Amino acid sequence: MADNRPDSPSAPPQDLWSSILDSVSSTRSIPSKQILLLGEPSSGKTTLTAALLRKNADEHDNKDFAIGYDWADVRDDGDEDTLARLSVYTVPSSSASHLALLPHFVPPRNSLPHTLAIIALDWTKPWTFVEQLQIWTNWLDKWVKGDGSRELEVVREENRERLQSFLQHYSEPNSDDPPPTSTLSNTILPLGQGTLTHNSSGIPIVVVCTKADLIDEGRDPVTGGASSMGMVKGKGSEWEEQTDSIMQILRVICLKYGAALFYTTPAPHTLHELRQYTLHLLFVPPAPSPAAASGMETVAPHRNPFPFTQKPNILDRDRILVPAGWDSWGKISVMRDGFDAKAWNEAWDKDLDDAKDGSDVVHGSEPGAKSMFAEIVPDRGLKPAPLPPFNEPVPEQTFLAKNYDENAKKPDRDPRGAFKNPTEVGAGKAGVVGPMGSSSFNLPNVERALVEMEGGSILGEPRKASRRDTTARAPLSASSTSPPPHSQSRPSSALPSATSPNAEQSQHEVLQKFFNSLLSNRSDRGVGSPSVSRTASGQGGANGSSESQEVNGTGSGGE
Repeated sequence: MADNRPDSPSAPPQDLWSSILDSVSSTRSIPSKQILLLGEPSSGKTTLTAALLRKNADEHDNKDFAIGYDWADVRDDGDEDTLARLSVYTVPSSSASHLALLPHFVPPRNSLPHTLAIIALDWTKPWTFVEQLQIWTNWLDKWVKGDGSRELEVVREENRERLQSFLQHYSEPNSDDPPPTSTLSNTILPLGQGTLTHNSSGIPIVVVCTKADLIDEGRDPVTGGASSMGMVKGKGSEWEEQTDSIMQILRVICLKYGAALFYTTPAPHTLHELRQYTLHLLFVPPAPSPAAASGMETVAPHRNPFPFTQKPNILDRDRILVPAGWDSWGKISVMRDGFDAKAWNEAWDKDLDDAKDGSDVVHGSEPGAKSMFAEIVPDRGLKPAPLPPFNEPVPEQTFLAKNYDENAKKPDRDPRGAFKNPTEVGAGKAGVVGPMGSSSFNLPNVERALVEMEGGSILGEPRKASRRDTTARAPLSASSTSPPPHSQSRPSSALPSATSPNAEQSQHEVLQKFFNSLLSNRSDRGVGSPSVSRTASGQGGANGSSESQEVNGTGSGGE
């Protein structure tokens, strides 16, 4: 019996379980949906993120990062199957440095069909509504353009067709009937005036006015002062007119972008309605093909896993709900007489045209939307304190030159005048150069020093003449013309006074005599003194007695 077994062993069987699991996971892959939450600081973005992801607000850090991110799985009503994975990207402000990071995390080419934008506006600062809407809508237009590739342009066209089809097939829900199995119908209504004139990419937009419960409050929670509207709670036609006008303006702007308008409060039901509506927009089916739209092709019914059955609400101030596709200019104008929706539509376009020109100057006679809105809702925000004026210091050389010129014109400001004799300054004559003309070296001081050196009296007190004085005075008498000995006791009569008419002339002579006496005394101490002492001690007899008599005679004559 021949052996039919192969000579070589058979190849190992393939992993069938892995291939089966891969096919199942590919057919039932969980779609990813993104929400771009845009708003300024303290506009309630943390509360909105917690409500969209069904998480506690305490789990979110209140500090804003460059890009905030969080996610959660979205389950069905029975909380059994995971239908999608919802991600929320948050920017802290409209700063260019923050917005430049978002395209790196959410590229429009891959994420545009699965992305929804929420613009958060703070009701405590209603005067910023129009300006913020212009900032965020302009950024969305730049973001959807991306790199300008052909693939991205095709995605943008398909996305716009889907949003336009959703707006045209919108029907107001009825709470008595079960939710429809298909969001599309054969009846296609044309878009009304001012509807979807912008938003070329077709990205779904929801404008959310947070803190709507503070509209009727009399106190501002931020400043602690009067309310932002400046009115008393719930009283006065002006208060109602302002709040209604703001809502009408927001509805006109939302209509241009095919956006929805929601007012939210910390109450759970308002946040729950917002979450249901955002999920409903994220799962809108794509637009039907032209053949299906004309009825030539049968389209399978599509059921949105998150139906939205809430009716529009424009009467409750803190629960405004205007879904996309329901509103129109007629419904906006009928709310309050005198409102011109067409004028606001044109004013908005005018601001956009001025922004494209790169100028804030209003061209033409018609004002823009921002200036018109400022007349209705004046800015009541806190203004920062003005900075002190810049004090630019004067250059040092300029300051010195200015003061030098001023001092040069005033002769009494000359610092050299402090060294001049007062009599010379009064006479207008130049005195002794340098400190010799100061009061410390005037004539009375020099006279007194000279008298003391020559053995005179001070303040009228006589001084006894000593042998050193007699010896030292001899060369002075021989070298210069001096008064007789009996006049030494009266120095004031021998020396001219500084107050005499010839004071200026005699002052130099006295000074000369003073310095000559100093030189003579120095020479006498070195030469004359030893000889006198030697004669007085070595000789005797008649010479000694005669010298003694001479000295005594001189002394008696001096007395």
